[in-house]
Amino acid sequence: MDQPAYHHRRETPMAERGDESLVHTLKKVAAVLKQEEIPFALGGSFAVYAHGGHSSEHDVDFLIREVDVERALEALVAAGFTAERPPEDWLVKVFDDGRMVDLIHRPIETPVTEETFADTMVRPVDAIHMPVLSATQLMVHKLLSFSQHYCDFARGLPLARSLREQIDWERVRKETQHSPYAEAFLVLLDRLDVVPYSGTPQGEGTP
Repeated sequence: MDQPAYHHRRETPMAERGDESLVHTLKKVAAVLKQEEIPFALGGSFAVYAHGGHSSEHDVDFLIREVDVERALEALVAAGFTAERPPEDWLVKVFDDGRMVDLIHRPIETPVTEETFADTMVRPVDAIHMPVLSATQLMVHKLLSFSQHYCDFARGLPLARSLREQIDWERVRKETQHSPYAEAFLVLLDRLDVVPYSGTPQGEGTP
């Protein structure tokens, strides 16, 4: 679904947060993946920034297919990164002089597929264009990350507030309806007058 244009998007939100070194690492990873023709999408907080939004986190996440993990690691190690395979079986990590990048192939227990890459848009990240996960999918991922072990709504509020005009809230509700934590967050957004719980855009509710 096409999202409405967000005319107030700032072009360089990352630099304003003092994340220049992380942006440099992000660009290096993207360049290697592009050179090796490995499909990817930028996710996490820098995807939020790329859409002109705000995040309380400072992480570099790339989504890739599981079938491409080994090839991506080999290419990045050859480019000077160091690799790590954590106990979690849904991602691998690479480091650039201590700066960590997550390569995620199964976010929220759902494998990355061609459909994942179809739900992206090309955005400039410090003057380099790359596919960025849609604002709607970023919101879905954030809500489905909440559980009895991790439920920090303060980390989701900046995303919801700053990107609300770009988010398909009806789709968010449908794709997260099985999660009581997501439902609680959406009710909170309604109580805070961020977006009505019905998902109807501000000012377009029924009389």
